[in-house]
Amino acid sequence: MHRVGYGILDRMTLSARAAALRRGSAHPDARRAAGRADSIWWLVGIAALFAAAQLVFVAPHLLLSWDEVVYVSQTSGHAPASYFDPARARGVPLLVAPVTMLTASVLALRIYLSLVSGLCLFLALLAWRGLRPAWVLALAGLVYGGLWVSLYYGPQAMPDEWVAFSALAAVGLFLRAAARGQRNQPARALLAWLAACLGITALVRPGDAVFLLAALVLAALAVPAWRQWPLLVAIVAGFAAGSVEWIIEAYVRFGGPLARLHAAGAEQGGFGLHFALWDEFKALNGPTLCRPCTIGARYPAISVWWLALPVIVVLGVLVARRAGLMGSSLLAAACGLALAFQYLFLINYAAPRFMLPAYALLAIPVADAMSWLVTGVRSDLRPGVLTLLGVVLVVQLFVQYTVLEHQVNEKIGFFGDYTRIATDLQRLGVRQPCLVKGEQYIPVAYYAGCASAPLGAGQPPSVRVAVLEYPGTKPPGYASHWRRYALPGIHSKLLKFVAYVSPGP
Repeated sequence: MHRVGYGILDRMTLSARAAALRRGSAHPDARRAAGRADSIWWLVGIAALFAAAQLVFVAPHLLLSWDEVVYVSQTSGHAPASYFDPARARGVPLLVAPVTMLTASVLALRIYLSLVSGLCLFLALLAWRGLRPAWVLALAGLVYGGLWVSLYYGPQAMPDEWVAFSALAAVGLFLRAAARGQRNQPARALLAWLAACLGITALVRPGDAVFLLAALVLAALAVPAWRQWPLLVAIVAGFAAGSVEWIIEAYVRFGGPLARLHAAGAEQGGFGLHFALWDEFKALNGPTLCRPCTIGARYPAISVWWLALPVIVVLGVLVARRAGLMGSSLLAAACGLALAFQYLFLINYAAPRFMLPAYALLAIPVADAMSWLVTGVRSDLRPGVLTLLGVVLVVQLFVQYTVLEHQVNEKIGFFGDYTRIATDLQRLGVRQPCLVKGEQYIPVAYYAGCASAPLGAGQPPSVRVAVLEYPGTKPPGYASHWRRYALPGIHSKLLKFVAYVSPGP
């Protein structure tokens, strides 16, 4: 009875152990140790560190990217809404609306999202309370929150991080509701939250929600102890509720769900079997979008953790089996792999953020494996193992911080070019009402306060129009007689444009 975590009582869940402690069947020292191991402050602390790291290293430095502008502009009064393509969903615009409807400040948005992402990590880990000691859940939070890609996208208006939180919470709530059902205890609140998590996932990214739904439904049907109608109803009802908006918009704008899926697939280069696992490995440390992914692997020496991840996950599942927790560890791993499947095998490009939902769920068996190293080895070996584990964690966090710093610095200049180009256009008389077309037209138009449209779209005669092209590229025919300007003040070498500006309206 001298160990905390899994070592206190093998083959007992945390809730059963807590019940035994309440009955006074354990030594007072063991009760105090178990209480400290399961203190909610573990979760509060790791969530606070996650938010604080974003506020220090990311939030003050980054302007909006192309994709963020698309989402933010839907609820912003700063500029007309950008074209919302069929592959996107409305969850992120709803998430950022409380800020974007009040201010165009990017810093305010970053601070808001950093705090909300910290809160969501806390809630997602809290959904697993009673399935793992709180210190083990905090370890899972450190594994996930310590990744550069988790910190980088926490304060960004992008969907992947929010899918990660809702999926992690959904699996924990599923397991807790199933355990309640086995004991014939009411689980209405857990089922309601489970449905809400599926609904949020579908609202933010319907494609990911389909794979999460499939994994949970198959688990509920395959495991007799989980074969409970309330569970299945909550999962399906939550997914259906979260998909309503997407389906309605599909009929209103795209001719129906199938037509929207077809259009979305065409934009993504077509859905089908594509072996993108190697592409994801090459993009592990950047670029943030590898499309087409023809580059070599960046810094492969610091990507060893990714190759070791499957081995650590298997070890975690085996360790959880010894502790009688194999079902929960295996379900987390299975749902994580289900969410990763489409990005590893169904699309022909890669982005590190695509793997965030998988990382969040795989953090549970990884934490299981790490906690076993803390409590499961012989007492004479424990100091050496703890030292080694601490060194590995410190090295991993340092490597992740190094990649994060590189990505942030790289994007400061790139995104900053958008504002400089917008300022140049305003100096040339391109002010509201106005329209921007051509290269990088969506972010430049947003910062200039203009509407945006692709080159082939028409333009109203009552607005000033600017067409952006790379030097040496001919403008479209309708702009060939417009005044041509070389845009000065470009910071990076990536965005060098000339602008063709229409005569005044």
